[in-house]
Amino acid sequence: MVPQTPPPGCQWSIGIYEGVSPFALQPPDKRTNPILCPCDVSDGQARLVADPFGVQYEGKHYLFFEAEVKTETGYKGKIAVASSENGDTWQYEKVVLDEPFHLSYPYVFIRENQFYLIPESRQSRQIRLYRAVGFPFHWELDTILLKGKRFADNSLFFYDDIWWLFTDSGNSTLRLYFSHHLKGPYKQHRKSPIRKKDPHYARPAGRVVLYQNDPIRFAQDAFPIYGSKVWGFKITTLTTKAYQEEAVAAPVLDASGSGWNSHGMHTVDATQLPDGSWRAYVDGYGSSNVSV
Repeated sequence: MVPQTPPPGCQWSIGIYEGVSPFALQPPDKRTNPILCPCDVSDGQARLVADPFGVQYEGKHYLFFEAEVKTETGYKGKIAVASSENGDTWQYEKVVLDEPFHLSYPYVFIRENQFYLIPESRQSRQIRLYRAVGFPFHWELDTILLKGKRFADNSLFFYDDIWWLFTDSGNSTLRLYFSHHLKGPYKQHRKSPIRKKDPHYARPAGRVVLYQNDPIRFAQDAFPIYGSKVWGFKITTLTTKAYQEEAVAAPVLDASGSGWNSHGMHTVDATQLPDGSWRAYVDGYGSSNVSV
């Protein structure tokens, strides 16, 4: 099964959803989506912005994402950042990470007052951990966590004093690794691959979050069209020897049928707010230059 490509005339953009749980997210009534489009990229000619991941620092919001920018040899993914004082109005800043190979899915997080970023860099056949040496604009390679496979959409989280790492190969194989230390060494779980030959539920689709004390992973549905929707899974058992998960019945994100995300969505970065509600950065592809 080979996923179809998005229809002509569509582009990837980034928006914000809200809801009462990470499984019940909707576009808010009082916000205009998308918040970022390819036309916002001012330091290159971009044809998409996608894979949003957000953090806060010193009272300001920062959003990292893939910007696929035109080069002399074609389009290539780079990591860019936008900022916001209030979380509603966003200002594109610039590309902050550029390598000879394609980059996407900038999984950014903070640990012991240090910012780290793990972009997808499957063309290099590595999982690369970058460290901020001048947040948010300056990053340097810190550690190569794994190498030898075409690792995609690497999603790292800390749970029960262990670092767990989901990664995909070929849109259909979900692997799980773990380590007692952030920088490794990482060992493949005995139940890995968690999903095999499964284009619907294998590829990671955003940050792993805790909900009602259970880790929640998101998966992008890559069939019949790449990036068609996002599913949620509650991880009910997670030890170095055992793994079990339960699927949420309805998609977490799905095509709206019109506007900027008319044809599909494939990434969610959800955060619980102090009042208990949830807010998420999401992406979608649909008609160009349309706000809804």
